Amino acid sequence: MKFEEFTPGRVIDAGAAPVTEAALIEFARQWDPQLFHIDRTAAERSRWQGLIASGWHTCAIAMRLAVDNVLRGSNASASPGIDELRWHAPVRAGDVLRLTLHVLESRVSSSGQYGVVRWRWEVHTQAQTKVLTLLATSLFDLVEPAT
Repeated sequence: MKFEEFTPGRVIDAGAAPVTEAALIEFARQWDPQLFHIDRTAAERSRWQGLIASGWHTCAIAMRLAVDNVLRGSNASASPGIDELRWHAPVRAGDVLRLTLHVLESRVSSSGQYGVVRWRWEVHTQAQTKVLTLLATSLFDLVEPAT
């Protein structure tokens, strides 16, 4: 999508991705090796009563969906950051996560070089359980970068 398509009020379905136990454990072993993410027996004895995905894994899945289904081929160039990030419920193996993007604001930067999109990302499971929300700002090139 191009910057001009990000109009305030627009809701974008950015697709879905399954979460497998193997992927859940593999991600956690490398990036967030807490026992309730990597050890089934320890996880069953924890407050979670079973393995759960790292919240960072959930963020990575959301980012992949956004790139594959919205940002690929766009003039997106950067992000100055995320203002809010919330993990609402655990993600488990077998869940299918769906990303929905809500465009809150779209404007041209004061320099005129960038389109600025402020949007809320929401991730839900197949059972409509909200598992992740974040508020992000993305920049889109309006002027070709100098080479």
